[in-house]
Amino acid sequence: MTDERIIMPEPVNRCSFRILYGDTDAGGVVYYANYLRYFELGRSEYMRQYVESYRSLEERGFIMPVVKCFVRFKASAFYDDLILISTSLVEVKKRSCRFNNRIHREKDGKLLVKGYTIHATVDRSGKLAPLPDDLMSRLEAVLDYP
Repeated sequence: MTDERIIMPEPVNRCSFRILYGDTDAGGVVYYANYLRYFELGRSEYMRQYVESYRSLEERGFIMPVVKCFVRFKASAFYDDLILISTSLVEVKKRSCRFNNRIHREKDGKLLVKGYTIHATVDRSGKLAPLPDDLMSRLEAVLDYP
C-alpha cells in the first residue's frame, strides 16, 4: 500500500505557473502526465533556492533521474488557471532523495494534486553513484532546517 500522506516540512519552495493551452486536453483540462512536469518545475526551483541548480549538478557529472513517483489527483486544473506548486525535500540517502509536492489552484486554494518523486543519483555512464560529500551536507542541512 502506498503511503498517501504527503507532509510538507519546511523549508517549502513555492512557485506559480499559469496553465498553457498546450498542457490541456480537448476539454480544456490539464492532461494528467503534465503534473509530473509541474513537480519537476517545483523541484528545480527548490534545488536552485536551497542547494544548487541541476545545471551545476550536471556539470559535476551527476544526474538525478526519477526512479519512483506517486500522484494522487484531487481536482482538475484548467487552461489559464494559475497554480501554486509547493515542493519539500523529505528524505536524503547516500544515493537517492525524495521530494514531496502539492499543487493548489491559486484563485480558490483548492488542492489539485499531491504526490512525490524519488530520485537516484547516477553518473554520466548511468551507474548508481553516491552524492558528493558537499552536496550531501547541503541536502542534510536543508532537512535540519529549524
